[in-house]
Amino acid sequence: MSLHTHIVGVGGYLPERILSNETLSTMVDTTDAWIRERTGITQRHILAHDQQTSDLAVEAAKQALDDAGLTIDDIDALIVATTTPDMVFPSTASVVQYKLGGKGFPAWDIQAVCSGFVYGLAQADGMMRGGMFQRVLMIGAESMSRIVDWKDRNTCVLFGDGAGAVVLENREGEGGMIGSVLHCDGSYRQLLMAEHQHNGHEPGKAIDFSMDAAGVAAIEMKGNEVFRVAVSKLGEVVGEVLDKYGLQKSDVDWLVPHQANIRILNATAKKMKMEAGRMVITVDQHANTSSASVPLALNHLYRQGSIQTGQILLLEAFASGFAWGANLIRWSKS
Repeated sequence: MSLHTHIVGVGGYLPERILSNETLSTMVDTTDAWIRERTGITQRHILAHDQQTSDLAVEAAKQALDDAGLTIDDIDALIVATTTPDMVFPSTASVVQYKLGGKGFPAWDIQAVCSGFVYGLAQADGMMRGGMFQRVLMIGAESMSRIVDWKDRNTCVLFGDGAGAVVLENREGEGGMIGSVLHCDGSYRQLLMAEHQHNGHEPGKAIDFSMDAAGVAAIEMKGNEVFRVAVSKLGEVVGEVLDKYGLQKSDVDWLVPHQANIRILNATAKKMKMEAGRMVITVDQHANTSSASVPLALNHLYRQGSIQTGQILLLEAFASGFAWGANLIRWSKS
């Protein structure tokens, strides 16, 4: 019997601090009704002053490892998808490895913004099928509140912090990862970005070492343009991944999408002709947590006890870059 990549543990973590729409409306010119109507979001979680992205990742990882009945010593590789690392370097994955008590096995970050977890699953699956690893801890973790312009009501209402994780195991048995499709088109990059300005590095000018070279990153987005492309590309990638692996839309039991905006979620479900209740929606509770949103949605579905063995899950995400992709999974976790 051939080996397949199976999800054997699932976990998630949201910081304790909750920022409601009502509270946010005292900070910026917005209202609860305005946010709900345009995004579907009612609240978002914000990390504590003494927390970092790695801390969120560690909590999600602990839950996933416990769910799998494993420890960090059983892991062969650790991947963290994040847009908001603890520092420029070393990788957040190396920090997470240390905080979990691991040592020696490879650990690295993936930066594909909101598509990071989908990209990471595809990468881990490919490496595991190739025989490099038996068990991989895959985490999506973000502290988006660190790069939000809290004076920009068009973007600050959209994002929150959190982490989700899965433990992957390469073993015999039916089910597991069916396959993935990934894409990127950098020509759209300026529609959604958080530019890291390097003062003193302007072309044609001498470097002024007295200036602050760290710069500031804040999310900038042209919402209408992003919405149009996102709906189009997500519709395309759903059809592509199903065609590639010989499945129909009706074969999908659960759609686990990136939790960006309720309008994008509903538009994608409509294109798939998805039955009501078969699409996971968590954006209302934690907003857009970038690379953490797909694993958090999966954790929510799993903790509800809704997934049955043999059911097919379609994970999909769209991100700045633009980067987008999808994973197909036949659920095999008992």
